[in-house]
Formats: sequence, structure tokens, C-alpha cells
Amino acid sequence: MQTAKISTDGTHQIVILPEDFPNLGSEVYIKKVGQAIVLISKDNPWQSLFDSLDQFSEDFMSDRE
Repeated sequence: MQTAKISTDGTHQIVILPEDFPNLGSEVYIKKVGQAIVLISKDNPWQSLFDSLDQFSEDFMSDRE
């Protein structure tokens, strides 16, 4: 796991992501999930869902007894 620096500018917090993180564009959606803060590209907010579809097994959502 990598770390990021956080600085402040008045009442704003600025998160400085490492260079090898993807460029998310000029704006992101932000969501707090428990203790985590999630940044989602505003240009393509559904991409993480599409990327995750391959992670489900073949029998996902099949009937089980």
C-alpha cells in the first residue's frame, strides 16, 4: 500500500497522489465509506464497475440449494 501527502490551503485539504496513480481528470466525485475516502473520476464514473465485472465467478447469482 502506498501513501499520499495531505496539505492544507485555508479551509481546503489537498491530497497529493503518487505519480504512478492514474490521472483522474480535473474533477472527481468523492465519497466517504466508513473510514475510507474514495475518489471517482467525474469523466468516467462507471469505469470501476465495468472493470470489476470480470472478478465475479461463473456461478455468481445462480440458484443454490
